[in-house]
Amino acid sequence: MEPTTLYILLIVFVATLVRSTFGFGESLIAVPLLIFFIPIETAVTLSVLLSIVIAAVVVVQDKRLVYFYSAKWLIIYALIGIPLGLYLLIYGNEKLIKATLGIIIILYSTYSFFSKTRIQLKSDSKTWLFVCGFLSGVFGGAYGINGPPLIIYGNLRNWSAQHFRATLQSYFLVASTVGMLGY
Repeated sequence: MEPTTLYILLIVFVATLVRSTFGFGESLIAVPLLIFFIPIETAVTLSVLLSIVIAAVVVVQDKRLVYFYSAKWLIIYALIGIPLGLYLLIYGNEKLIKATLGIIIILYSTYSFFSKTRIQLKSDSKTWLFVCGFLSGVFGGAYGINGPPLIIYGNLRNWSAQHFRATLQSYFLVASTVGMLGY
């Protein structure tokens, strides 16, 4: 087996382990590392394929824990954002997209770390569902990295770890399949 194939398999293994453990994050691990060995378009596609397989297994296992209303609206709004993400993947400025994602993560991390009062949603908010769903669609279409906006929404709703994982997997199953069709 040639070294490049071995590296790719190792990256896929670690990314899958992260996803299986936390319910998200394989693209955050896989895509940045895979692009050292394969073109970004191939890395994103491979990452999305992993997402579909893992999500299908988890959804079958944990379907009773899924918050279907939240998942439905996150998916609908992501479907609006995915075409924009695919467009950005093909024609966009890669550095600008990565910088935007980084800024969102830094701002939310800073807010989470320093804020004494947390914004909490007692029920689903169409505005937050739209913002988080749309951004996850854009980032998912562009780089297969849907997770950060979804994490923000799950934290705003204060979902338990089990509900968080199951709801995200139902989202990933549909959104990743649609994204794959776009690729």
